[in-house]
Amino acid sequence: MPKFIIKGGNILSGEITVGGAKNSALKIIPAAILSKEPITITNLPNIEDVDRSLEVLTDLGAEVMREKDSVIINTSKINKNELSHSMANKFRGSIMFVGPMLARFGEVTFPHPGGCVIGAGGRPIDLFLDGYKAYGAEITEEAGYCYKIKAKKLKPANFFFPLVSVTATESMMMTAVIIPGTTILKNCAMEPEIEALANYLNSQGADIKGAGTPTIIIEGKDKIKANKFIVIPDRIETGSFAIMAAAANADLKITHCNPEHVMALLKIFEKIGVNFSTGPDWIQIKPSSSPLKPHDIKTHEYPGFATDLQSPYVILMTQAHGTSLIHESIYDRRLLWTDMLSQMGANIVMCDPHRIVVQGPTKLYGKRLVSPDLRAGIALVIAALIANGQTEIDNIYQIDRGYEKLDERLRLIGADINRVE
Repeated sequence: MPKFIIKGGNILSGEITVGGAKNSALKIIPAAILSKEPITITNLPNIEDVDRSLEVLTDLGAEVMREKDSVIINTSKINKNELSHSMANKFRGSIMFVGPMLARFGEVTFPHPGGCVIGAGGRPIDLFLDGYKAYGAEITEEAGYCYKIKAKKLKPANFFFPLVSVTATESMMMTAVIIPGTTILKNCAMEPEIEALANYLNSQGADIKGAGTPTIIIEGKDKIKANKFIVIPDRIETGSFAIMAAAANADLKITHCNPEHVMALLKIFEKIGVNFSTGPDWIQIKPSSSPLKPHDIKTHEYPGFATDLQSPYVILMTQAHGTSLIHESIYDRRLLWTDMLSQMGANIVMCDPHRIVVQGPTKLYGKRLVSPDLRAGIALVIAALIANGQTEIDNIYQIDRGYEKLDERLRLIGADINRVE
């Protein structure tokens, strides 16, 4: 298992490019099942979760031709309706295949999806199952934590999400696209990835209105076409790099991004004294002579402060002058990783599983650590970059799931980071 060896304290400067959004790529790949025509996906991130997603399609019988940051997918010859246990158990994104397969074939068997340990017990698939039932499907749970869903004929639905969920919104939206009739989804998530997916599906003959708002109305069709999809920039990577630059007081330009997608973070930057400017597709972070001010956050669904940026933001607050409260309102257990940050020298008090108090500024010191999940992993990398001494981060498979060639890109801006077996 590879790990990162990082020597902290180097001056970071230059440009770093944002890759395609993981959370967009992991939805457009299963959306390929909705049409028998081939789809070309570009700006595709070369990350673990994308690899796993394409493996699932190949196992189902699809033709997948990948080259660098693009892939051509042809699902016309899919010959099975069961997701492989060994593949689906590796990443939570496997649940996104269920809706399109159910809509196209009327039947699908799948295991409970795997993925990060965060929110264990708090990331159930009840929303998905209730949604499929609303479309008229029958669900049976078989031995081995496996589900079988089938329907003689799916019907449009009027469905209210009791909890705001990005993946459930996307799954229900994709399923309805090829179910003739009017489906109304209420209390939907509003993330940019949802709107990007809807825009593509509409360009191929779907009729989706309201994507990016709490209410989405879909006029289902018998079939849709397929063509070309460009994966939007990764807003979580954008925010992570911006926080990294601010924590290191670096002179760093973040390119190929959309600043509008991280506006909640940039508004906080204005309040705490981060020196930055923006353009149409870039964010420039400049060194500041004034100390960072503390600022409380409470994670919230888009357009609020993203839960996936909470972990990096904790690192930034360890360098702020004063006390800040971090309230994780979405996932259970997502703050437990901060115990490792305390071992590095941070002054953190755990109030309860959802809240911590950070007292800064504190010097951080290199330690031997294990990445517990994707977003805590990038936070530990940021901590190591500004820490005194050497840090070892094990289980970087979790980091590779969402950040393409992270060590290579960080070395280009001056970081002393190496990947070793």
